Amino acid sequence: MGKILIIGSSNTDLITTMSRFPAPGETIEGSGFFTAMGGKGANQAIAAFRSGGDVSFITSLGTDVNGLTALEYYKQQGLDVSMSLITDGVPSGTAVIWVNEAGENSIVITPGANNKLNPEYIQGLEDAIKEAGLIVLQMEIPHETVSVACMIAKKYGRKVMLNVAPARKIDGALLQAVEILVVNETEAETITGRKLEEDNIEEMVDLLLSMGPKVVLLTLGDKGCFLKTGNEKYVVPAFRVTPVDTTAAGDTFCGAVAAEYIRGKGWNEILKFATAAAAISVTRIGAQPSIPKQNEVREFLTFNS
Repeated sequence: MGKILIIGSSNTDLITTMSRFPAPGETIEGSGFFTAMGGKGANQAIAAFRSGGDVSFITSLGTDVNGLTALEYYKQQGLDVSMSLITDGVPSGTAVIWVNEAGENSIVITPGANNKLNPEYIQGLEDAIKEAGLIVLQMEIPHETVSVACMIAKKYGRKVMLNVAPARKIDGALLQAVEILVVNETEAETITGRKLEEDNIEEMVDLLLSMGPKVVLLTLGDKGCFLKTGNEKYVVPAFRVTPVDTTAAGDTFCGAVAAEYIRGKGWNEILKFATAAAAISVTRIGAQPSIPKQNEVREFLTFNS
């Protein structure tokens, strides 16, 4: 099984639960509060690791309490973070997360040290990218850093999975270096400038494929997901669960996809596994605390296939 190299953000999540979101200028009483590790890069790294992948995670942290705590936590989890950047004089990333009783969330991210993960640092890790079986990236670190990582991967014929989250415009050269493009509805619309409707899903995916990636995976929330390659397509419905918190569901999905992909599974099996992992995650509070282990996903599939 090949190595999964995940390059991305790490945040400390400050999570408050409440019956409903407050209106502007309104003060309401929360029902709970706790902190947990988060950030799209870290979430996907933990998800891939718990799904059985051999994972190295490259991120950027400050030397503040949040950064040192995160670094120790990743080590305790068994995640290889030895190539991460530790930066003085800048706070580690944070995310303030509100969760209402319907399981919906509202998030404000302060990137902090994540913005210090620059192209020059990634260029110094060229050998790690060269040796990886799959490089996984998101957009909570600078666009230029993502681009450099993709160009290095392309130079050595390494496969890249890019999750364009948060949504942003992506240049054509970057998309042409991507093997697997993972987007949700908003992200697909942002990249293409087109509106996604129920009757043009495949047309949207075809448009994304024409921009360069070999595989496009469109996630559709509680409607499941749609994947298309040059000559194959797959539709996998979502599992029906009662959501508690949707934070990190997409990241859990991506990490699970990476782990199954590197194991050489077929797309239908990969998507079912990842969809099950995401379904389990939304039944739990928090980002990384909600991410299931491989055996939990396998058991879930046994009873929900």
